[in-house]
Amino acid sequence: MHNACAVRLGNGARAVSPLDEKGWLMTAPALVVMASGSRDPHVAQVAQDLRTGLHRLRPSMTIRGAFLGSSLPSGTQVVAQLARQGVKEVVFVPLELCHSSQVNPQLDATVERVREAFPAIRFVAANPIGPETSLLTILDQRLRSALSHAHCLELDGLVLSAERAGDVRGSALLARRARQWAAHHRLPCLTAVTDATGPSVAQAISGLRSQGRRHIAVGSFFLTADEAYRVQADMAYRCGAISVSEPIGAAREVLDLVLARYSFAAMDLLDFGLTDHAASDDANSDLTGVMLTGDDVQDAPLVSVVA
Repeated sequence: MHNACAVRLGNGARAVSPLDEKGWLMTAPALVVMASGSRDPHVAQVAQDLRTGLHRLRPSMTIRGAFLGSSLPSGTQVVAQLARQGVKEVVFVPLELCHSSQVNPQLDATVERVREAFPAIRFVAANPIGPETSLLTILDQRLRSALSHAHCLELDGLVLSAERAGDVRGSALLARRARQWAAHHRLPCLTAVTDATGPSVAQAISGLRSQGRRHIAVGSFFLTADEAYRVQADMAYRCGAISVSEPIGAAREVLDLVLARYSFAAMDLLDFGLTDHAASDDANSDLTGVMLTGDDVQDAPLVSVVA
């Protein structure tokens, strides 16, 4: 049975690390960021940049990157390396912007495989990054830069373009982000996706043009400049968009969200001895003020697209 103490992770987020029987702080679980498999070098580069940024923020943590699908290193390969280093707990954090809950069967299969292969290690999969409000700040910054580069002086319509619609809650949140973005800039904003589960960027631009809008810019709600991003960017320009933003990339807001997801999921690896009344009281006392709330990552201010 372990007691626990709070450990600050990033952007005010705190996880709880257990204490061993002698009261010494035990090593925090290893963090493995899971990216979608792709042969595109942009995907691997952003995954590496994220890992580098996380190491810079938390140099004492064990942080690794892995890929789903056929790309290497796989989650199983990374866990095998961690096992040789004596790691006992691992938290997987999916680098997914459109889903709000874990619905990726590839990640579920990976977790099941490593649990069977490494029974001495405890595993938990965190919720994805998801379409958080704080990412609109980066979206604005990327679009402002694109508009400046294109010398755009007028803007009367926005498209929020994402790779996919995501799960039910993720899709609802993405639509909400579009409404927030529209309200902030007092411009109409439509959503678009590239996987045919919703309106395409061409349809979104056409919809804005039917409203009399002529100066339309596209905000790219993509993590990396992969093939899906390039397809939607090319389509947007062909349909007359005046500017398309760069992907969100390894921004500080993304790093903070990864740490927040890690912090919350790591709680599931703790044993507070809730079956013992006395230990239960101690554990509940230790938990005071530790839980991360949604307000910690959703109150970032936006900036204007056009100065």
